[in-house]
Amino acid sequence: MLNYRPGDGLAHRLDPRSKLAFQAGFAVAVFARPAPAWLAAMTALAVGCLAAARLSPLRALWAYRVVLVVLALGPVLGGAVPGPPWFRVGPALESLRAVARVVPVLLVSAAFVRSTPVRDTRAAVQRTVPGRPGQLLGVGVGLTVRFVPVVRADVRRVRDAVRARGGDGRSLRDRASRLATLSVLRALVRSDRLALALRARCFAYDPTLPALRFSRPDYPVLALAVLLAATPLL
Repeated sequence: MLNYRPGDGLAHRLDPRSKLAFQAGFAVAVFARPAPAWLAAMTALAVGCLAAARLSPLRALWAYRVVLVVLALGPVLGGAVPGPPWFRVGPALESLRAVARVVPVLLVSAAFVRSTPVRDTRAAVQRTVPGRPGQLLGVGVGLTVRFVPVVRADVRRVRDAVRARGGDGRSLRDRASRLATLSVLRALVRSDRLALALRARCFAYDPTLPALRFSRPDYPVLALAVLLAATPLL
């Protein structure tokens, strides 16, 4: 799973607010036009974002492998029909064009995760969305980014424990049931410990967040974000 890694790339030096604005504008631009040439241009821009974050495209795709497998089922299901000819190419291609637009958006989000600390992300969210909604959203983003990798690690430990105890010889349904039950129990225990730790540390909805300041490279990124967001009007 992708997480933040310190570096000296261009994306690491950008303000998280400009990166969030670029993500929003990029998503609008990707879905603004269905032309293959436009999609190829957006994909090239997404690969450039990965280069700015010092992240390999192959590693980013591998991190989203489960999502990509689910997306790959879309064209198959879109072209399948219950009778002869059993599969229609036209609907499958239409579904493929729709699914392909998601991939560049995932790549840009991977660049953001790799180049932005969790505290900076929370600060950007809370200072963009005013009031208590922004505070709740910032807390949710921070806790999710920190909690999900822990839950994933627990699931892997449960899976390895089941295998070590001869679980591979059981039926698929039994293994899935054991994995799901034990993983949920561990997640509940983790959530209780997290709540206790937050209370012990006097958790506050409005803590002292890191200072954010736009620098010279942020302004071209903001201008590009506005231009991408205005793509449907051009």
